[in-house]
Amino acid sequence: MINGTVVEAILQVIAERKAMPPGSRSYVRTLLDGGVPAIGAKITEEAAEVVEAAAEPGSAGHEHLVKEICDLLFHTLVLMGYADVQWPEIEAELGRRFGVSGLDEKASRTAR
Repeated sequence: MINGTVVEAILQVIAERKAMPPGSRSYVRTLLDGGVPAIGAKITEEAAEVVEAAAEPGSAGHEHLVKEICDLLFHTLVLMGYADVQWPEIEAELGRRFGVSGLDEKASRTAR
């Protein structure tokens, strides 16, 4: 259920962990202390696990996929907290893209 409340609550906890002193006993704080390399490595790991779980058959595979997607989303939220990206920014960008062909949207992006 992503209606904002669960995601925003998780982002609030991440912000609280970010306010803790470096080295504090917290998984999130440990990731934040490691910066983009540590958080990015977890996102990469979790993304691979999402793809692997998606290939698993049956209801057990479906349940595994849901859990792996949650892990990927969580670590992405940690990166958002690290980079001070707010959930309304994500909603606004998704809203901007909604109803636009993915091919057209991608073609409209400026080259990096």
